[in-house]
Amino acid sequence: MPEARLSQRIDVWLWHARFYKTRSLATKMIRGGKVRLNGNLCKKASSLIACDDILTFIRSDEILIAKILSIGTRRGPAPEAQLLYEDLTPPKEEYKQDTKDVVAARPRGSGRPTKTQRRAIDKLMN
Repeated sequence: MPEARLSQRIDVWLWHARFYKTRSLATKMIRGGKVRLNGNLCKKASSLIACDDILTFIRSDEILIAKILSIGTRRGPAPEAQLLYEDLTPPKEEYKQDTKDVVAARPRGSGRPTKTQRRAIDKLMN
């Protein structure tokens, strides 16, 4: 029986866990400073990760936090990939906005001028 690996490159793990579609995209995000390993900025795709490490990274305009539970051996289906990590991302606060609140939330006078204001501007300019 083969011995279980203790560490893996961070870009390969992110790809195995299906956080990024391609390994090159994972590498690009790491080099761009979008990934933190245990709170420290990670700039090298060749950085090694191990179990119980915490990754904080950006994917499609949202910040994700994942605790590594195991090292992947292949990029398998999504249910298999979800066994590689524990999602520590806090839940989003859902809020319901009423359309009346959106209109009332804007302070009076901010936004487009009213018809009266436009006439006053035209009168001033002419």
